[in-house]
Amino acid sequence: MYLIVGLGNPGEEYARTRHNLGFMLIDKLAAEAGANVKRKECQALVGNATIEGERVGLVKPQTFMNLSGEAVRCLTSKYETDANSLIVISDDLALPFGTIRLRERGSAGGHNGLKSIIGAFGTNEFARLRIGIQPEHQLSDAKKFVLSEFSNAEKETLNEVLDRAAEALRSILRDGIGKAMSLYN
Repeated sequence: MYLIVGLGNPGEEYARTRHNLGFMLIDKLAAEAGANVKRKECQALVGNATIEGERVGLVKPQTFMNLSGEAVRCLTSKYETDANSLIVISDDLALPFGTIRLRERGSAGGHNGLKSIIGAFGTNEFARLRIGIQPEHQLSDAKKFVLSEFSNAEKETLNEVLDRAAEALRSILRDGIGKAMSLYN
């Protein structure tokens, strides 16, 4: 069983912010699979689905971004899975808006949610799907930017970005991370 973890922050005030792209993609995958991500487990909202013939747990940690590792570690223990069965979805301030990057492993790249998960597992050996949110201008306050809503121009293409990200994730499940990387990076 794979655990697909979308990173974000709980609460209505964060629901449509750039930092919640992981939650948005989990919601899209759940809707397409006819699943509900509402069961409370390990400080997370969880739902089960079948995607590309694979049984998956769709996860939205409710610990806030910086403590995501606590919920993910608890769930992998509960479901007796490990980092090899984990796919983490996050926003990425270093990638241009809408760009998708798949990786088999890697550093946190300054992302506190990834840093928390790496710390909880003691390894960076897990797949991740990063979605770019980088602005076209220099930032004076990165925290304020990631916790703000998308611009009107970004909102116009957000569904296309999420569609492409969902297909990349399905490709990981169907074809493996290596082939998915060659198709979507």
